[in-house]
Amino acid sequence: MNPIPELTPVLKQLRLSGILDSLDARNRQAIDGKLAYTEFLALLVQDELARREQKKFSTRLRRASFRTTKTLEGFDFDRLPSVNRSQIADLATGRYLQEKAPVLIVGPCGTGKSHLAQALGHCAVRQGCDVLFTSQAQLGASLNAARAIGGFERKLQQLARIDLLIIDDFGLKPLRAPQDEDFHELIAERYERTATIVTSNLDFGEWADAFPGNRMLGAATIDRLRHGAYRVVLDGASYRSPRPTPDAPKSAVAKTPKTP
Repeated sequence: MNPIPELTPVLKQLRLSGILDSLDARNRQAIDGKLAYTEFLALLVQDELARREQKKFSTRLRRASFRTTKTLEGFDFDRLPSVNRSQIADLATGRYLQEKAPVLIVGPCGTGKSHLAQALGHCAVRQGCDVLFTSQAQLGASLNAARAIGGFERKLQQLARIDLLIIDDFGLKPLRAPQDEDFHELIAERYERTATIVTSNLDFGEWADAFPGNRMLGAATIDRLRHGAYRVVLDGASYRSPRPTPDAPKSAVAKTPKTP
């Protein structure tokens, strides 16, 4: 007698319908291996747990809004020999997440700042953290849109609670009012409560230039970002090299016959 038809509605009611995916295979394994009932049950429970963890991982990865799949395995460290690999390996463990510490990544265009930030974010997702990747411009636009419909505070608190917020391209455009105040409020809310990664083309000493309309507000914001922060400097040539220009075809010039 096949019990699966009777088990199906019961498992669905218990929200364990994922067990059905491996039930038949595990049943054959139990028969062939003469497993005890408890061993058979343990295999099914482990399968269900693995499915749920994979589902959570996929959901967190989707919500992170990474631009592309960037991982540390795909980061070209050989192109940046001055990078402290030990520091990057330490960051990959997620210790800064427990410390609620910022990670500040600076360097010229094309040196891999966004790649590294997303790779660390991917590590955090694998460690069970909620992550959001956004640019400074996108962040400002989302807060401004929330204000327009009366949902600014709700949006601010939502962003403040995220385990890891990655802000890309800080200072690429100057922060004008009210974006500078919004950015300050967000950083202040996250300060020593959650971890934040910020990437920028600006050197650390130039970050105040991102707040041209309110230097005092900028100083207060940057002071919070720098406190206890891990600093990563990427120094090297841009990997965004253009395709080589094809050689121009040689023009065919008719030779004038020599006069005898």
